[in-house]
Amino acid sequence: MDEDLNVTYITLGGHVEVHKYRYLYFVIMFTAYILIICCNSTIVYLIWIHKNLHEPMYIFIAALLINSVLYSTTIYPKLLIDFLSDKQVISYSACLFQYFLFYSLGGSEFLLLSAMSYDRYVSICKPLQYPTIMRKTTVSVSLALAWLVPACQLVASAIMSMKQKLCRFTLQVIFCNNSIYKLHCVTSRAISIYGVFILLNVALCPMLFILFTYTKIFTVSYRSCREVRTKAAETCLPHLLVLINFSLLCTYDVIIVRLESDIPKIARLIMTLQLVLYHPLFNPIIYGLKMKEISKHLKQLFRQYKMN
Repeated sequence: MDEDLNVTYITLGGHVEVHKYRYLYFVIMFTAYILIICCNSTIVYLIWIHKNLHEPMYIFIAALLINSVLYSTTIYPKLLIDFLSDKQVISYSACLFQYFLFYSLGGSEFLLLSAMSYDRYVSICKPLQYPTIMRKTTVSVSLALAWLVPACQLVASAIMSMKQKLCRFTLQVIFCNNSIYKLHCVTSRAISIYGVFILLNVALCPMLFILFTYTKIFTVSYRSCREVRTKAAETCLPHLLVLINFSLLCTYDVIIVRLESDIPKIARLIMTLQLVLYHPLFNPIIYGLKMKEISKHLKQLFRQYKMN
């Protein structure tokens, strides 16, 4: 606590030998951050400039990739500063803000994947009704809700946490996640219940919805001709891979607070880095390689670059 400025500082104690390997950590994470921005931005740029990609499916993909860049930006700048600092600290208000952005954008990821699964469901199971259902208004409302619903719910959670008295000032993490609850003197039942409510709303329910829509898609595809099955595999497989990857990493993030003392520090660091390193790079690679139209435009872009 800084008495003069009346600011509470939290120590981020999840780093492993940061003083010894600070420059190595910095170079690796800075390179990863640049790659995340470049890879995601390239796919978004291709979707933006090519009119044949101005369809709901590709618009949702662009939104998902933009979300990945925002998601990474909540973590990387502060992380890079910490690697070069003597002390890895953050004010409690900034910690809450990082927590809010991290989980808000994480929730948006699930809701965007839900919107994408619904788009694929309508396209494959109700092709004649597709133009009527998936209009620009539907897409715009889906995108707005995907970002606003988690943000509105997480604001309340952050405000409730802000009002809690703190008895501890060290987190065994490298950025502010749900372990901030361990700083509170008393575990709030209201915050715990509300946290479960948010988890159901922005993660579990969207995941069940996605699994339901894909079950319907694969059922219809199995009974249809080979062309429909091929279309379903090409467009749905990348979404499922992204969902499985992100769900597994989020499951780790949810349970790590419960098992923190039982997991070695280096193992916690590696798993946490996967959440902010592996996933944001995984999305553009999957969509760039597995989506036929995006892959075609990507190859053309590389050919032009080589020619120049």
